[in-house]
Amino acid sequence: MARMNVNPTRMELRRLKTRLKTATRGHKLLKDKSDETIRRFMLYVKENKALRKEIEEEVSRALRLFMLASAVTTEQVMEEAVAMPGYSVKIETGKNNVMGVDVPTLKVTESEQKELYPYSFASVSAELDGSISNLSKLMPKLIRLAEVEKTCNMLADEIEKNRRRVNALEYVMIPQITETIKYITMKLDENERAGTIRLMKVKSMLENQKS
Repeated sequence: MARMNVNPTRMELRRLKTRLKTATRGHKLLKDKSDETIRRFMLYVKENKALRKEIEEEVSRALRLFMLASAVTTEQVMEEAVAMPGYSVKIETGKNNVMGVDVPTLKVTESEQKELYPYSFASVSAELDGSISNLSKLMPKLIRLAEVEKTCNMLADEIEKNRRRVNALEYVMIPQITETIKYITMKLDENERAGTIRLMKVKSMLENQKS
């Protein structure tokens, strides 16, 4: 590991020791944060997987019912039946802080006037009722799935950023500072030994002159 280009002085040595202490503490904090972020991320991944599986099964069931309804009902009647929605929903957005990351939150509010089947039951089959009922129940789950998936993506990006920071400290900055401290310490020891030798020589010369 290449050392830093600094002057080998005691003041620089104290500064680097302080910097090494800060870097070591920062590395530990970032490592702890990264571990906790990964733990939270895995929880969201499990929820995302379960939600997606549940939604895919319910969507398949709703589509099968819709195909059955289409088989026994004319296309014009089907279009008229689903042309006008029976109610509306309102989605409120917000944010939640997860390990320093502002992730989105979505809240679904249904309208007070709710008519799930805005058509005459005599004109369509019961399969269409079941299909619409299943799809209407999916709305909150779909919104939650979108929220969880976006959270997973943002946490994955944060984990990657933390990993790069931890690696930079662990494999570049801390070894570089440590190597520089060793170099300065060695230079200061050499200077101290050289100074001691010079003093001994001067003392010996003075003693020889006296004698």
